[in-house]
This record gives sequence, structure tokens and C-alpha cells, in this order.
Amino acid sequence: MGGAAAGLGTTCVGRTLRPGESSLLGHLEFGAGLHAKTIACRIGSQQWRSHSVAPGIFSRTAKAANAAARMASVSSSPGGERLGRPGGQVLRSVKKKKNGGAKGGGRAHADALVQHPVELDEGANDEKPRVAENGAATAVLTGVLEEEENGALLSKEELTNKALELKHSSKPKVDDAKHRPRKARAPKKADSVAVEVCQPPAVGNVVMPPQKQDGLEADVAGIGIDTLVVADSVYNKELSWLAFNWRVVHMALDVRTPLLERLRFLAISARNLDEFFCKRIGALKRQEAAGVENLINVQPLMAWTPQQQLKYVAREVRLMVDTQIACLTEDVLPALKKKGLNLVDYDELHLHEKDQLRLYFKSSLEPILTPLAVDPGHPFPYIGNLTSSIAVVLKDPYDDAVQFAIVSVPSGLERWKSLALTKTDDYNRNTFVSVEAIIINNLDLLFGGMEIKSAHVFRTTRNADVARNEEEAEDLLEMITDEMRELRFAPFVRLEVDCDMPLEVVQRLTMELGLSDKDDVYSICGPMALGELDSLPVKLELNSPLIYTPWTAKTHPRLQGCVQADVFEVIKKGDILLHHPYHSFVTSTQHFVEAAANDPKVVAIKATLYRTNNDSPVISALAKAAESGKQVAVLVELKARFDEVRNMGFAQKLEDAGCNVAYGLVGLKTHCKCIMVVRQEDDGLRTYVHLGTGNYNPRTASVYTDFGLLSCDPDLGMDVADLFKYLTGYHRQVAYRKLLVAPGTMRNEFIWLIEREISNAQAGKPASIIVKCNGLDDQVMVAKLYEASKAGVKIDCIVRGMCRIRTGIPNVSDNIRVVSILGRFLEHHRIFRFENGGKAEYYMGSADWMTRNLTRRVEVVTPVEDESLQKELQEMLDACLSDRRTAWEMRADGRYQLLGVGSMKNPPRKHVPQVASPKLIATVETRGLHEGLMEIVAKRCRKAKKVNLRKKDGSAIKARRQYDSS
Repeated sequence: MGGAAAGLGTTCVGRTLRPGESSLLGHLEFGAGLHAKTIACRIGSQQWRSHSVAPGIFSRTAKAANAAARMASVSSSPGGERLGRPGGQVLRSVKKKKNGGAKGGGRAHADALVQHPVELDEGANDEKPRVAENGAATAVLTGVLEEEENGALLSKEELTNKALELKHSSKPKVDDAKHRPRKARAPKKADSVAVEVCQPPAVGNVVMPPQKQDGLEADVAGIGIDTLVVADSVYNKELSWLAFNWRVVHMALDVRTPLLERLRFLAISARNLDEFFCKRIGALKRQEAAGVENLINVQPLMAWTPQQQLKYVAREVRLMVDTQIACLTEDVLPALKKKGLNLVDYDELHLHEKDQLRLYFKSSLEPILTPLAVDPGHPFPYIGNLTSSIAVVLKDPYDDAVQFAIVSVPSGLERWKSLALTKTDDYNRNTFVSVEAIIINNLDLLFGGMEIKSAHVFRTTRNADVARNEEEAEDLLEMITDEMRELRFAPFVRLEVDCDMPLEVVQRLTMELGLSDKDDVYSICGPMALGELDSLPVKLELNSPLIYTPWTAKTHPRLQGCVQADVFEVIKKGDILLHHPYHSFVTSTQHFVEAAANDPKVVAIKATLYRTNNDSPVISALAKAAESGKQVAVLVELKARFDEVRNMGFAQKLEDAGCNVAYGLVGLKTHCKCIMVVRQEDDGLRTYVHLGTGNYNPRTASVYTDFGLLSCDPDLGMDVADLFKYLTGYHRQVAYRKLLVAPGTMRNEFIWLIEREISNAQAGKPASIIVKCNGLDDQVMVAKLYEASKAGVKIDCIVRGMCRIRTGIPNVSDNIRVVSILGRFLEHHRIFRFENGGKAEYYMGSADWMTRNLTRRVEVVTPVEDESLQKELQEMLDACLSDRRTAWEMRADGRYQLLGVGSMKNPPRKHVPQVASPKLIATVETRGLHEGLMEIVAKRCRKAKKVNLRKKDGSAIKARRQYDSS
């Protein structure tokens, strides 16, 4: 996560609670009928004065308050804590008309998340302010809410003067009158703003999710293990996934993250939500339609009905979406504007810019847009999944008849149009307007002679969870092809609408799309489809502070200077552990496959492909090998969610090249990552293998952290050969020599390893377990870890996403620590370490400890036996457990707290590094896991190059700077 801390002031927000009111986050919460308020902050007896800001900057917040009231606002949970984060930003609060009453509790909470108050005490009374502890002075932060009738903190005249001062001071300096600063949109007359700015007495704690999630129990002490591992009120998969996405959202909220990276994390969190609705909400909708709740009413406390889960999810998502929009519009975009990057509203454009965009609309947009009337003669049009459209209300001037129409925004269009009119227009090169805004403001060309009454964007999401009957399918490829066709017309599961859209239009869309529940409709008070934010064609200077410091993956020291024919000789000298994206995928894994394709001594190549891109060099190398006469067998998993079409494409390419292609196993997904190369050598056939934790995808290899093992171990070679017999033919393997394979032996092997640690702990021997994976929810494995904890085994779980374990339960999980790490790279590798009485064993592979991985997927985990490679794995684990910058610690209530910020009621168990250097640990503690590993890998690769810079007689040559071009 790089980026220096911003050192900004923190907004202090809170209020005195009335009877019956929630203290959610200690944030301002508006309810229908409440009169206008202004916000003040007090520390001790000192009060800061409010400051006004330039007109128009809070118009979106006002729109949000109105929309949230119309579209079912988030209902808050009692209790909870305030969110704090490093640095600070100004919280925008809105004063509404005295008569109208402010509305929209959900958005008010979301605005509060963009600032950083000090956390409240974790006692029975959550309303009591907590004394901040930072080792120095302490102070009590108390929020006070004052009625408008009692007088504003500043007079109207003072507010006006402050607004003018800020407005003029924020104007950019321009030398050319042609480039006048854009005028901010004037606020609605009903709105006025008061903003509180104060320096924090201490940095508050950062806790995600920011509030207790509805339905989940915060205190699970006293609950038996049998209930702990199955009850939805302890762990729910959907809510746990949303808790993970909250941590992603925080990457955008965190002022220490570079500005454009904050924009990227907003996009990532939004795309995560898109996939969540397509898959998980889609599955719940199918269960609801099938009446699954009738099957679980027997144990209502153990399992929630689909309706309950949908209700809880909707509340959580609504707050999350509002937080994303508040972060974007009130924090990130204003900060980017100061750096020269601007997303402008159409109304802010100058006349000549509007004229240019109208010409662009006529030439590039109008020919491909189709206005679609909706009336008895024109049925409601087809609308695709995750596509944006414009709902248009028109009036015919001849008979005053009101008409309704839809304009679909083609998905192939560039979302953002630059206002740079020429290549030399540096002033506007990073100023953009959305394509939907261009369309809306030129609709008169599509509806000639009609009066445009209103036009608002909406976005739809369809169900991507379909019922499969693989046992009856005659051809798996044909079944997936039919399924893709079916998904185009799958039921809708979500409707996103512009918060200004008239209620009658929302109701009509809801009816036409077959959405009956208000929880299916989400009001968006800002740009829609935030997942496309990172597609902005921004032009930056080299080493711009707006992004992370560029990282170029390094060639592994063992492979430096290695030509294709040499790679097999290098592997024969000893196993190689690759660590992406620190080590280059191109010069290692891709190099291995291309060498096998070109080497005349190679007679066969076998590979599993789960997700990759169509133009992947790995695909091209396999096709080339088949065309040259080598035996090539590839298992392509067609059922990889959201990659079905891409996988069918490169599977056909491989077939056309002469590869033997299998499409997976009935009832199972093939998720393992392995490549097998058989080479004819002087002493006979030798098998080389690559076993990895990630996909064979060069693009994701640059942003996902994964391990890969290159080996010619005979036992591993025979195990992989037996695995491919199972994958491509009819073969039942009872046991493997070294590999742990699911769904066969893997779970039982892991259980045996845990039981060995339990026995060692009971015998007084060293006993510990470290699990690093993406998700951990298998009930059998969780119950076994609880049993090990009770026996005294020290357990560290480094789990990026969903986790069923609850820490801090007396006499159950006292010895378990759960950590989640998020940063510039996506933590993706799976590693398992068992102390084994002092002779530690290490395993790595493709399997998470999720029920789906252990029972419904083909997975492979391999032991890592080379001592030098074990040290590399241990070093990485040491770094993970020492991170105090990007690591989150699970608390007893199931939520996560960011380490290195604020203080914890129960500090995390101290980790004593075994092999990691003090310098690496110091870097990881202050700058994060990824920064620390980048630094040490770069240093080792430079050192390896210096060692290689010698003459043939062994003498050193003059040192010179080396550049890694990998």
C-alpha cells in the first residue's frame, strides 16, 4: 500500500443521543421529521467554530438524503463504535429546511464514514465517550448536536463571507482567458451547510464493518462448538463476504493510499458488489423462489431463511454503496481536482465545450443509439446484465400526452470522454465527462419535436446463478453454451437508479423488471457503475505521486540469464520457489512452458487451465507444442464463474491446434494449478512439474500474490501423472505419494495433521499451526481448529476474505488469531505450516479451507520439503504476522480492526519472527507486507546479478548498474 500519510485534520462529529435513538458509529443520523441541525465538536470545554464551504459542493449529499427516504433508508443497529482512520477529511453535513425535515439516515451514516472520530468505549453503554490513548496526552471527544432554533455557530453573514473566501481561494490560476475555471453548480435554496474542522487529539481506531451487522451476535461466549460452527447468527457467508468488501472500501477511504489508487479501490469494491449480486444474491433469489425456507424452519435459530438473509444484506449494501458515493464525491474527486484530474458535471461545461460534445454526439453516438418507445405497441425492451440505460419521460406538444422511452447505453462505448479538444490541449487532458451525461444532454436529437420532461440513468443486474444438471448433459461444452444463452435472459436481482429519478418512474421500472421487493432497488447519488472508474484514460507523469511506486517484477535469481534449453538443467539442481508478482511470471512459469514447447527432447505436456486470457502466451505455447507433434493434453474448466465464454474460446483454439482437450469433471470444478512436462533424457524419461497457487494468467500474475514450485521430484512427477489420469480418463487413485488431493484425501490429511499438533501440545511438545488462505469456512476444519485451540495449540489464520472462526471465545478460541491483509496486491496464495514438534512441515497449493474446495473441487496441495524453500515460506509468514500497516485483526465481536492505528482492547499476540530479517520486519511494520517483500526481493535479485558478473576465470569484473527488463 504505499503513499505517505496525508497529515490532514480530522472532522469531529457526534451528538447527544435522545431516548430511543441509535448510537451507530456515533455518527449523525437523520430521521424523518427531525428539524435541521448544525454540528459542533467539543473537546473538554473548548468548542470549534463551524466553517462554510463553497456553494454547490454538497448538493449530492442533499440529494442523497431525499432519495434515501424514498427508497427505504438503512435502519441502524443500536450500539456500535465510531470509525477512525489516519489523517482526516472534512465531513459534509447538510442543513435542511426547518419545515421539511431532513431524511435519509443511510446516507448520513455514509458521510460520517469519510471522517475519523475516536472510537467509543467497548462497554455495555456504547454512548459513553472513550478516552483516547496514544501514549501521550489523552482527551475526551464528545459530539454535541444543537438545534437551529438555538442559533447557528456562525451568523449568516459570517457563513457567506467564509464561503466567498473559500470559493475565491480555490480558483485555479489561468493565464489564458479561454480556460476559465468552471462554475460550481449552485446549491438548492433549501440547503445550507456547516462544516466542523478540528485537529484530532488522538488517532481513532479503524473498525470494519463500521457497525454491528444485523442478525449477527457480537458476544458468542458460552455457545457450544456444535452451534458455533453451524449457526448463521455466528457466521453468515454473505455477511462475511460483505465484511471483506468493507475492508476493500477502506482502502479507498484511507488517505494514506495514493489518490488514483483510492479511485481504483472504489472501482474494485464496486465490481466486487456486482459479482456478489450476480452470484450470491442470485442464489438466494433462487432459493427464495424454490421455497427453501420451508426446509430450514425446523432450526430457525441455526439457519436463516433466504428472506432474512436478503433483508440483512440489503441494509448492509445500502450503507456500503452510500459510503462509496460519499467517499468519491466528497473526498476523492475534490482531492483529484486539485491535482488536475477532474470529472465534471455537464452543467459545469462552457458553451464551446458543449458545442464540441454535441458534434461528438452526432458523429460517434447518435448513429449507434436506438431510442425505444414503451407503449402498447412497443413492449419493454431487452436490457442486458450490468448495463446502463436512460429512462426518458417525454411530452408530446401536440396533444400533451406523456410518453415513456428507454435509451440503452451500448456497453462497448468508452465510459469517459476527455475534454481535450486537441492533442496539445494540456489544460483539459485529464478532464472528463461521462458518456451518459453527453447522451442525456443531447436527447433532443433522438426525440425530435418532443419535450424532454426528465431523463435519468438506471442500471440493471441479472442473476448469474443457474441450475445445472451435469449428470444428464450429453456434452458439457454444449451445456455451458446453452447456459450462457440462458443467462442473457435471467431474472433481474438489482435495480440501481439515479436518486433524482421520479418515484413513478422507479415504480414502473421495478414492475417492468419483475422486482417486487423495495430492497432490490438502490438509489445512487453520484456516478453509476463505479466499477468503471479505473478505466479513466488518465495521462500521468512518470513516478506520479497519485499512484503506487511502479513495480517491475524481477527474474528469479536461479533463472537469471537462463535460456530456454537451460531451464530444465537449473531445475535438476534443485527445486525453485517462485513468488509472484515479486518474481516475474514471464521469465519463470511462462518461460518454462515455452521452453517445453520448443525443446525437441520434450515429448509430452499436460496442463490444467482454470482462468486465463485468450491471448495468453501459455495458450500459444501449448498450441505450438501440439502443432510440432508433441503430445499435449489440457483440462479447461468451462465452469469457472464469469469466465465461461473466454474459456470456451481458448479451448476451441487448443483443439484446433491438435491438443487433447477435456472440459472438466461432472459435478466438480477443476481448480488445481499444475503443469507436467515429460522429457526424453540420456537416462530415460524425466518428469518436470509446476505446482502453483494461482492461475496461469500473465495479467493477474502481476497483481495477485502466488507461489509456484518448479520441481523434478520423481514422486511428485508420478503423483501428477496419476492426477491427469483421473482428470482426462477413468482412473481411481486411492492414495498419492506426496500430494494432498481433493475431493479425495485432502481433508482427512489436514485433520490428521491437526490431530498430531493436538497430541504434541498435550505431550508438552512444540505445537502450532499457521494457515494462510483466501477463505476459511469448512465446518469440519473450523471445529478441529477450535479443538486444537482448547488443547493449547497456537494457531494463526491469515485469511483474506470470509472466515467462520470467531476469536477470543474463552476456553474455545483463546489461542487463535485471525488476520486479514489487503494492500496494493491481492493476497492469493495458500500456505499451511504445522510445527510437528519442532520439525515444521510446509504445504502450498490451490485449496482454501472452504467446503466447496474440499468437497466439490479438484484441488492439489504439495509439501515443500527443501529446507531453503521452507525458509522462504517462513519468511513470508513472519512478514504477514508482523504487518502493522495493511493487516486487520479479527476482534471478539467478529469485526476487524486495522493494526498500527489507535489501540486495541485486546492487543494481538506478538509474533516472534523465525527467519525474517530485522530489516524486513521493520519495513513490514511501518510500510506493509507488500512494500517489505518488494524491497527485499529487489535487493536479492541485484545481489545475484553482481555475483554473476564475473569473468570466465572467476575474477570479478567492474561493477556496473544492471537493469531488469523482465
